[in-house]
Amino acid sequence: MLASDSADPEGVPSQSERKPVRAAYYDRQGPADVVLRVAELPTPQPGPGEVRVRVHMSGLNPTDLKARTGFSSPMPFPRIIPHQDGAGVIDAVGDADEVGRLGQRVWIYEAQHGRASGTAAAFVVVPSGHAVPLPDDVSFEVGASLGIPALTAHRCLFADGAIDGRRVLVQGGAGVVGTAAILLAKWAGAWVAATVMNPEQAIIARAAGADLVLDRLNDDVADAIQATTRNAGVDRIVDVNVKANLDLDLACLASGGVISAYATVGATDALSLPLLRAMVHGCVLRFVYIYSVPQEAKDNAIRDINACLASGAYSPHVGLKVGLEKIAEAHGALEAGSVMGKVLIAI
Repeated sequence: MLASDSADPEGVPSQSERKPVRAAYYDRQGPADVVLRVAELPTPQPGPGEVRVRVHMSGLNPTDLKARTGFSSPMPFPRIIPHQDGAGVIDAVGDADEVGRLGQRVWIYEAQHGRASGTAAAFVVVPSGHAVPLPDDVSFEVGASLGIPALTAHRCLFADGAIDGRRVLVQGGAGVVGTAAILLAKWAGAWVAATVMNPEQAIIARAAGADLVLDRLNDDVADAIQATTRNAGVDRIVDVNVKANLDLDLACLASGGVISAYATVGATDALSLPLLRAMVHGCVLRFVYIYSVPQEAKDNAIRDINACLASGAYSPHVGLKVGLEKIAEAHGALEAGSVMGKVLIAI
């Protein structure tokens, strides 16, 4: 291991290497206020192909809640430090040829995927490629809001080709992935409509840049889309709940359009598809689970996300930011749906 402050002159580990670090963890699945703990744990050390990041901000996602509650699988490790996303500064590297990255600001994705330790800690060790350079003028709050939401939105939007000049509908435009989709789609030159459920959500969707914001409870979404597009429909739909929205999606979709679904309410949910109607549309139904997306597609997404960041066009809405000691409160708020926008943990 090579570190910026890893050893005293005679090779003795420095204070930062010897001192335990604060981290949140759980050793059994269950409710946040029951299983989440904060304690001092050993400082992790990077191995070959890895870097260690001093975490400034950790990002919370629904997938972190599902892992903690056993939504789709039992505990994969005896103890888990949660959270896939985050941002901070590289302070140690496992390979000598990576020493130039010491001190580099980065955003992190999939920190805890296939591993026991995520970003809800003062330090995290990740594969080098999962620590992506963060532009100097982009805050750690924005950096920790990327990861799963931005990668998922990018896959939904771009898996079937460029969207410059295309029409996009984002179902759930005030959600974290929804706002990421609006931001990336506008950066890429698309016209964007978004659906929301109340005036507060409408403010968030408009702030992200949506050209048309429709209230699902009060507007006839399909009529509004068809009227605005002169009956052409939309080319891409990014959908948070395709099981509930499929009929509406088909009513809004252009011939040959793509519906991308990235979330499900229940682990055993099933979708009933009107085959003839879908065939007449010539539509594509794409399902996006970011962990199984090919690495080449993630690399393309990272390139575009950083270009969007560099242009100043990526400004996610942060709904809640708390300290590490209040991590259970943050999990509870996201689980209850009482917060709009990204939930962050300041380390």
